[in-house]
Amino acid sequence: MGKLLRFGVSLDAALLKKFDPFISRMGYKSRSEAIRDLIRERLVAEEWETGKNPTMGVLSLVYSHDVRELAKKLTDIQHHHLGIILSTTHIHMDEHNCLEVVILKGSGQEINKVANQLLSAKGVKHGKLIMTTTGSHLD
Repeated sequence: MGKLLRFGVSLDAALLKKFDPFISRMGYKSRSEAIRDLIRERLVAEEWETGKNPTMGVLSLVYSHDVRELAKKLTDIQHHHLGIILSTTHIHMDEHNCLEVVILKGSGQEINKVANQLLSAKGVKHGKLIMTTTGSHLD
């Protein structure tokens, strides 16, 4: 971390009254820590929107392995995007359902495109893309 700077922030009392319980629930030691994380969150969102820096994504997929050809289709999509998909983990949750976690790296646009292809495959019951950063542009 670089040099720390102090600055003042003016907030409406009602807004701060709502923010303080959030800080406590999340386990922050101070308002400063919470505000730092909110700023970082916005900067990561900006990375995704602008596409200027590489970003990371974690995609979870829950699907039925009973759906004909679904596993093959998901694998084919992943093989087609080897430059973006870094890793996958496959878990058999029960006799019918699987969880697959896919780690992706690239521009936000590229990651969204691949995630949407996987999420929209017939037989995928649920999925979610978590957008994050490589961290290289955050201090």
